[in-house]
Amino acid sequence: MAYSYSDRDLSWLTFNGRILELASKADTPLMERINFLAIFSSNLDEFYRVRMPVLQAMDKLGKLNAPNKAVDDVLEEAQELIIAQQQQYGEVLSGQVVPALKEHNVHLLVNQSLPKALTDKVEDYYFAQVMAFLNPVELKADKEFFPENNELYFLVILDDAEGKERLMVVNIPSDELPRFYKIEEKDSTYVLFIDDIIRYNLDKLFAGKSVKGCYSFKITRDAEMDLKDEYPGDLSVQIEKQLLKRDLGIATRFLHQPGIPLRVLHAICDNWNIESSSLVEGGNYHNLKDLFTFPVNLPGERYEKWPSIHNRLDANESIFDQIEQKDLIINTPYQSYNTILRFFNTAALDDNVEEIYITVYRVAHDSRIANALINAASAGKKVTVMIELKARFDEANNIKWANRLKAAGATIIYSVTALKVHAKVALVKRKVNGRSKYYGLLATGNFNENTAAFYTDHILITANKDLLREVEMLFIFLARREKPSSPDLIRFEHLLVAQFNLQQRFLEMIDREIENAKKGLPASIIIKLNNLEEHVLINKLYDASQAGVKVSMLVRSICCLIPGVEGMSENITIKRIVDRYLEHGRAFIFHNNGNPEVYLGSADWMNRNIYRRIEVCFPVYDGQIKQQITGIINLQLQDNVQAVMLDEHIRNIPVKITKPVVQSQQAIYQYLSKLA
Repeated sequence: MAYSYSDRDLSWLTFNGRILELASKADTPLMERINFLAIFSSNLDEFYRVRMPVLQAMDKLGKLNAPNKAVDDVLEEAQELIIAQQQQYGEVLSGQVVPALKEHNVHLLVNQSLPKALTDKVEDYYFAQVMAFLNPVELKADKEFFPENNELYFLVILDDAEGKERLMVVNIPSDELPRFYKIEEKDSTYVLFIDDIIRYNLDKLFAGKSVKGCYSFKITRDAEMDLKDEYPGDLSVQIEKQLLKRDLGIATRFLHQPGIPLRVLHAICDNWNIESSSLVEGGNYHNLKDLFTFPVNLPGERYEKWPSIHNRLDANESIFDQIEQKDLIINTPYQSYNTILRFFNTAALDDNVEEIYITVYRVAHDSRIANALINAASAGKKVTVMIELKARFDEANNIKWANRLKAAGATIIYSVTALKVHAKVALVKRKVNGRSKYYGLLATGNFNENTAAFYTDHILITANKDLLREVEMLFIFLARREKPSSPDLIRFEHLLVAQFNLQQRFLEMIDREIENAKKGLPASIIIKLNNLEEHVLINKLYDASQAGVKVSMLVRSICCLIPGVEGMSENITIKRIVDRYLEHGRAFIFHNNGNPEVYLGSADWMNRNIYRRIEVCFPVYDGQIKQQITGIINLQLQDNVQAVMLDEHIRNIPVKITKPVVQSQQAIYQYLSKLA
């Protein structure tokens, strides 16, 4: 039979819709609801910067060529879904969150007039602070104006003293001042958007003129960089040049407040070369990701804080000696990231350590790990850092750290332009009594202590020679800065490495479950991913379902596999979990006739991960760690509070709450606490 798939972008939008659902739930703590609103807005901005250009291009291509409903309809469906979500967003913010804040004597003024009692303070703030950053510009045929990417503006329509209409653009300086202004008045707290402070004072900004209309807007631009396959010279210099151009990209969204007269809207679209398909009517306030900086904290309206679980390592014994005795697993953010920091800090200062190797994808802005590497290089150790300069939206920060590491004496390796290195591995070589010993980290997430506080990931700390010699082989290959021309030149027996053996080995393990099912043996597969798109692997899971293999999946975001379709995928179930932490780890568990194989790693099953990146998945050999990972994943499969099931239309279907009630992130924290 011909297999079918869900659209990747529509499935991602349903994931963002799930975030919005959590913002609307009355049992979500109020401050967390505000946080989810900020996450939704931030995600949607990125969608317009990264994915909407692709949808618009595909739509044009479909109309230019033979009609293709699958291509032509996706853009329209995506736009309809976004409009519905934005309407829901406004209802949640104005109809639920604002009234809930009011119960705590916090008054967030949304689409409201200014209370008289606040007039003096607001005017004083306007004259003393806001006015200093305002730069009104008149729109004229002979004068160019370029709206900056994702910056906030007002379009103001004036009648001057002669009754002549003038169009003005006024910047909303949220990049210079806090987006929100807080006023304490008696027992109440008032929170105003800086937008409204400008609105309230337009008569002063345009004294002697009549304000006929004021409408907020912002423009979102294509974020993709034009990188050729090969750049001569220093790649970091070329990327820095491209970063300067990023905010000058094609407009993918003109988001505007309702009510702009059509003649005005068409005129400015012509002036700024904005296509009608990019027009999106929204609310009065944009860039609501700024809710991350909401200036009021209600401690009782936050998730209960869970202290990090500390690992039982002997402070008086070298961490390397302890790793030799037993593999360790760190499950962030439940367990303390300090063990990882200790690993790198010790490597930097241990006299026996001679070499350190690490892949870096997203560096923390104040990275302790990068500082440890700088210390190691400064002390004369051989430090090799494979730093990915093409990590979207982190390019500038990664370049900064690359330059600092290079100045300290570290060897910096950049990937070839068309091939990102997304693997998360580190290797330390130590010489003790004349013998070289290996110690390493293999992880599902970035070596980033900031994101480790709210991303769920797994980090294996090991001295397993078989694994780490293959990690060393990978670094030798990466140092060549070339695409794999013949994957057979380097044979990985233990690691699964994209571009070499990762896809093939996963297909073989699925085939083994299919063969076991055909023989009447127990057969099952459990897979946890962030995103699932690649058709070869999806097809193999469809094959497994038809053979009777039970396939249980946890897929957070993009999901192109359609579950529960008779004759194709009736044995496949998919859950999506959105909770206080961002689910980020990838795990793969194959029943293997009662001798389970467990893999963790960096690779989602996306086209980019399988075909255009270096990814590493790694086996878990230690019996206790294997049991621990299986226990964590099983708790997530049992979640009936924060999980939803995905149906054949990739809609979020609530899971029926039955006894026992399992909220998996809370249950995992309790599970790991007992093991500590």
